[in-house]
Amino acid sequence: MKYTKILVILFAISTSLYAGNEQRIGQAGSTESYVNAWGRSSGLASSSVASVTGIEAMYQNIAGAAFTKKTELAFVHTRWLSGSGIGINNFGLAQKIGETNALTLGVTSFSFGDIERTTVDNPEGGNGTFNINYTTISAGFAKEFSNSIYGGFNIKIISEGISDVKATGIALDAGIIYRTGLGKNKLGKKNRDNFKFGITLKNVGPTMKYTGDGISFKGQSNDDVPMSLQYRSQDFEMPTQLMLGLAYDFRLTSAIDTVTNKIVSDHMLTVSAAFISNSFTKDQASLGVEYSFRNLFQLRAGYLYEEEITSEEFREIVYTGPSVGATIKVPINKEEGSYIGIDYSYRATVNFNGIHTIGARIIL
Repeated sequence: MKYTKILVILFAISTSLYAGNEQRIGQAGSTESYVNAWGRSSGLASSSVASVTGIEAMYQNIAGAAFTKKTELAFVHTRWLSGSGIGINNFGLAQKIGETNALTLGVTSFSFGDIERTTVDNPEGGNGTFNINYTTISAGFAKEFSNSIYGGFNIKIISEGISDVKATGIALDAGIIYRTGLGKNKLGKKNRDNFKFGITLKNVGPTMKYTGDGISFKGQSNDDVPMSLQYRSQDFEMPTQLMLGLAYDFRLTSAIDTVTNKIVSDHMLTVSAAFISNSFTKDQASLGVEYSFRNLFQLRAGYLYEEEITSEEFREIVYTGPSVGATIKVPINKEEGSYIGIDYSYRATVNFNGIHTIGARIIL
């Protein structure tokens, strides 16, 4: 009963923050936190809110980190809007603690390359270059409360700016995943954990504000006395986001593992769906399908929908909807379940050559 109360409280808090108000577009900062820079969940159009497990749960739903088996490391690179020169580098670590707990640590860094420095007197440049810094450091905790309830929270430190103007903030993510069995499989056995429900509330935190020497200038008082003045910097809010997700596993060929006495399947199809409420942009819905063969090879596809996303005239985001992806796993130690996994995803975009994400995961 207490876990049901947690779900109800979290849902009540999230609905109070529900907005989906397109009239507020541009009024929030740190919108880089909307970007999914992970290989598996991005291929499903971020629909895996209820089915995500392991290290990628840091972005999608931190509760999924509770399914970490032992130690998981990941290195991911994203070519954001291919042709724009923007890259995103991701590092993540998930570690099982005891039988029911897991800790996560992640660093996400955006690279915009060298940008020509210009001034009013030299609008064509020639004054050197500067770099933009977008970095997010996160630390999370996830726990298995029961055979069906999993929860967790993730604390993020967000830093963005240039050398002389910066803003730093802190945000909190929290999520819950509920798993249960629905119906019976081909062997006549009751399914376990084939139906999943997830809810996560992301980017909840205080306002941020830019400070630094870059917003100051030299001026004079009414008495012609030289003095340093500073422009006013307005506070901005975090882009709070609510995500609700459902997923269902179809075991296409079922068998019983004689060692563990559990139902296993060489072929499995997972269908996932999510509703995404963005406080400062339009609401979105996503749908994903993933095929898995012996948990060694996966193919996935997804579609992200937003109002007027199919209209070339009124579309307000860079995505056009479709996404695809694949995963290949190479076993290192079959007895311990260790392997190396390569993940890839592609998301279709407008005007650019899409978004390509490739990463490597090591399960120890």
